[in-house]
Amino acid sequence: MEPIIEATVKIFSMTALRYFVLAGIPFLLFYSLLPGRFKHFKIQQRLASKKDFLREIWYSMQSTLVFTLIIIMLLFTPVRQYTMIYTDIHDFPLWYIGVSLVLSLVIHDTYFYWMHRLLHHKRLFKRAHLVHHQSINPSPWTSYSFHFLEAVAEGGVLVVIAGVMPVHPLTILLFTVSGFIINVYGHLGYELMPRKFRHTWLFEVVNTSVHHNLHHKKFRGNYGLYFRVWDRVMGTEHPDYVKEYDELQERRFGKEQFSFER
Repeated sequence: MEPIIEATVKIFSMTALRYFVLAGIPFLLFYSLLPGRFKHFKIQQRLASKKDFLREIWYSMQSTLVFTLIIIMLLFTPVRQYTMIYTDIHDFPLWYIGVSLVLSLVIHDTYFYWMHRLLHHKRLFKRAHLVHHQSINPSPWTSYSFHFLEAVAEGGVLVVIAGVMPVHPLTILLFTVSGFIINVYGHLGYELMPRKFRHTWLFEVVNTSVHHNLHHKKFRGNYGLYFRVWDRVMGTEHPDYVKEYDELQERRFGKEQFSFER
């Protein structure tokens, strides 16, 4: 029992530290030190309050505990024997770490889309998902701001991934870190994509900060996490997305230059 307690404290501490570093640095940069410098990058011009930030951090720490317990369950309890987690990194070629990471992100995007749509059902929204949507104008602190029930659903993707494909603990670590970084960008409240991104095939596939910010602003549409694919296939992408993205980029780069490249 003692090793499990020690592992719980260690994983919770590392996850909490990761949250405060990876969400705190962009918050410090965009919201405290240089908000004027990045004012044209801001998606919604109004500002969230200190009370909002504290609420988001409080719920994020609860979510961090839930995620920690799910990882402990997968790695240190009898549940592990029903997973495909392997510990010897040489059981598969080293390149499989990268492949399994990409596959994990693809699985997560699909899992998240359908879970997210379910959470918007009227019977679940007020009971669980409303906590996250209290952040109408999200910030980096919003990234883990979930009701307990939603945190369980969010963390459940680790159970799915570990159950359907071989995965090393290193891949799980890389998945949680990379997924969180993308999540922070989605909730940043500022658009960072370069001007030319609009004219690449990636724009048609990958989500932007504007994409998810619009979901927080309108409460409907844009349910995807990393990619636009499921929203476009299912017809749930908000009809104003491309227009709002273009308007913001015109503010950043100038209407004539941005419109000329389009």
